[in-house]
Amino acid sequence: KGGVGKTTTAINLAAALAASEFQVLLVDSDPQGNSTTGLGIEKTPDRNTLYQVLLREVSIRDSILPTASEGLSILPTDQNLVATNLDLVDAEEREIRLKTALEEVGDQFQYVIIDCPPALDLLTLNALVASNSVLIPIQCEFFALEGVSQLMDTVDRVKESFNPDLAIEGVLLTMYDDRTNLTRQVEADLREFFGEEVFKTVVPRTIRLAEAPSFGKSILAYDPRSRGAEAYIQLAKEILAHEQRAVKPESAQSAR
Repeated sequence: KGGVGKTTTAINLAAALAASEFQVLLVDSDPQGNSTTGLGIEKTPDRNTLYQVLLREVSIRDSILPTASEGLSILPTDQNLVATNLDLVDAEEREIRLKTALEEVGDQFQYVIIDCPPALDLLTLNALVASNSVLIPIQCEFFALEGVSQLMDTVDRVKESFNPDLAIEGVLLTMYDDRTNLTRQVEADLREFFGEEVFKTVVPRTIRLAEAPSFGKSILAYDPRSRGAEAYIQLAKEILAHEQRAVKPESAQSAR
């Protein structure tokens, strides 16, 4: 769904993971290219983008760019990406183009964050096929659950057909304003519906979060002491802790 904080979360979670000394790649898979401009990358006609990578015209290694944040790189995009659904409609391996490309650079990055478009199209399918897990940002509004069931159905179909290991990373409450009864009610409903899948961290509605992209910076670079920066640092910690808990049982099992 549009306007729920997908790009804000993609940029700032990626920056928070990079601040934890991981090598992180942010893939801008939204034709609007807001992750690209939001990290200060200028769109120029001669620049390699995700579009050329998906069409297999250029190598992903020749398309990834560094950003001003240490440890954070980006695979940029521009408006040409909107043609992907038409250009790949009859192409071979059209659903696994992104996965195949990312496998080439898997040794370079500990985390890859994919910013998806607000549509369940071929770009989103490529992202789901390439991913280990899905993070679902939900705005605390009246129609919060609208579209989530459709997304869950899509995730289930992708698991059946292409990616059996795909998991739900968690549901993130965004644009959170605890001064309103509606926000608190939506939070209660979502936590009842999704249970432990809802992150403890919530992202507040703040002006600083909205301002940061216009300066081409993550919130950690723009205002590291803000509530928004603190929220995404906490989200990164929560994800890292979840990953460590998931690894421990496997390690114990292999030890036996």
